[in-house]
Amino acid sequence: MRIENSFIPVRGVGEKTERRLWESGVTHWDEFEPSAVGETTADRIETFIDEATDRLDAGDSRYFDAALPSSARWRLYENFRDDACFFDIETTGLDASYADVTTVSLCRGGETTTLVRGQDLSAETLREHLAEVPLLVSFNGIRFDAPFLEESFGIDVDAPHLDLMYPCKTLGLSGGLKQIERDVGIDRDRPDLSGRDAVRLWRQYERGDDDALDTLVSYNRDDTENLRALADDVSTRLHENVFADVLS
Repeated sequence: MRIENSFIPVRGVGEKTERRLWESGVTHWDEFEPSAVGETTADRIETFIDEATDRLDAGDSRYFDAALPSSARWRLYENFRDDACFFDIETTGLDASYADVTTVSLCRGGETTTLVRGQDLSAETLREHLAEVPLLVSFNGIRFDAPFLEESFGIDVDAPHLDLMYPCKTLGLSGGLKQIERDVGIDRDRPDLSGRDAVRLWRQYERGDDDALDTLVSYNRDDTENLRALADDVSTRLHENVFADVLS
């Protein structure tokens, strides 16, 4: 599923109208014929396609993030996956008013960087890594990771944000990230570690155990890098649910 397959950003076009277009063979903007819908709707679709084509050519993910319903944000993924930033944080607790961010891993363009508290984790380095990101990808990041970073570092994490927890729920995949990874067949090096262990490892590192930090960083990087595999899997499943079956 690509943005160019989508007509629901158009005012007055819902999922039913979009599905009728797909069923009639109009599965891409380039295939649209005004006769497929009423005159008013046709004018709106043609106006949208003209503007959206230019916005897509310019890589304007914010335009489409604002135009698509939040439940369809996953449709941004295929177009922006190559430059998306997958990210995950570890903390000493669940509330930014008293807990600290210990590590932040960010994976973009196949390269993963882990920032560590007391070393290179700062508002400045976070802004550098998040600058001009077309799409953020996380798991529970809208409710937890992004606001935690904003409160802890005084930054704005405001790029279009695909939180995989929500499309996973749409697919009937429930539980935490590690449970869902197991359900879809994604492996990790240390499946025995959990968020509670991440706190323990950080405390051990504070007491002088450098090996504990190495394990924590590895755990955090696994969380982040596995988001790419999960996003690929989820977007494929959703495509099959809402698009491919129309043409079968």
